[in-house]
Order: sequence, then structure tokens, then C-alpha cells
Amino acid sequence: MKTLPQLFENNQNWVSEIIRSDPAFFQKLSQQQAPKFLWIGCSDSRVPANEIVGLLPGEMFVHRNVANIVIHSDMNCLSVIQYAVEVLKIRHIIVCGHYGCGGVKAAIENCSHGLIDNWLGHIRDIYRIRQKELMLIVDDKKRVDRLCELNVMEQVKNVGNTTFVRDAWAKGESIVIHGWIYAISNGFLKDLNFSISSTKELNELEEK
Repeated sequence: MKTLPQLFENNQNWVSEIIRSDPAFFQKLSQQQAPKFLWIGCSDSRVPANEIVGLLPGEMFVHRNVANIVIHSDMNCLSVIQYAVEVLKIRHIIVCGHYGCGGVKAAIENCSHGLIDNWLGHIRDIYRIRQKELMLIVDDKKRVDRLCELNVMEQVKNVGNTTFVRDAWAKGESIVIHGWIYAISNGFLKDLNFSISSTKELNELEEK
């Protein structure tokens, strides 16, 4: 007896829909993985990477964690970036946060959340550095949303500082890191106009 039968039924319906539009889809998909994009996003179940941008399986390589954080001691995230850059030869890396992120909000709450507080300490660092700007925002929700944007920007720089991306740039390879944010309330993406395509651009941003 299958557990969670509804999910298996959903899977069968999904396969039928895909095959109806492209009978050879799964055969082609099984032969190679050739995505053009790496998506680094939040684990929030309301932020499904492929669906947001209308891409099918196989078109986007995805890494997700709480609050879309990229840190240089996270071997999981670093392995994903290395594979994307060196093996899949991906040329566009998208760091996408979302407004109202629970992880970002928890990072600045004056209470304990247990183990995750260690992970969210990286966001608290951003909050501390940008506190003067953030405290000018009176509305609590808008302040959290601005911190969500600042977090994306910081993670874009962190991706650019990985050895794999820096080495690729040094070899003259074209890799662009994009900073985006998603609004769960209406489904729209926003480009934060915070992109990096070279070590020179990264260094200029870090000097500001």
C-alpha cells in the first residue's frame, strides 16, 4: 500500500500532462543535464524556483536553504556552485530572496530560536552593519523587507567571492551573478539591479 496516495496520483497526472505536450520529454531529459541557470533561493515552500520563471525540469540547477545564504564554510552550497560553474558551465547565477522571509525576520527578533540562530547570525551581521539605514524605516514590515533585499545583495557578493567564480573570471569566462527578490503576495519577481560580472565589479561594490 502506497503512503500519501494523493501525491502519487498528482505525479501520474503531471507525467501525463508533460507527455501530452512533448512525448519525448523524459527520454531527452534522461540523456543529459544542461541547465543555463543556477538558482540559489530560500527553502520556503511558497517560492518554487522553476515555476516562478516558467522553466521546465532540466532548465535550472537549484540550491535552496533557509534565507538563501551563501557562506564560505557551507560545503553543500559550495559544491553546488562548483559543479554549476566547472561542470555544467552555467553562465547565470541567480540569488533570489523573498519579501517577508521568516529567516530574515527571525534573525532580528529579540528571542531565541534554537540551533538556527547560529545560521541566521550571518543576517544579523548584515543588520548590524546597515542598522543606521534600517532604523530610519519606521514600518516593521518594510524594515524586514529592506533587510531581505540587503541580504540578497550580500549573498551575491559572497557568490562572487567563491574561488570557483573568481577562477572562472580570471580565465575570461562569462559568469553573471544576479540579485533578485520575489513577492509572495503577488507572484512577481523584482530585479534589484545588483549584478556582478567580473572581479573588478565585485571589488568596486565591496569598496562602497
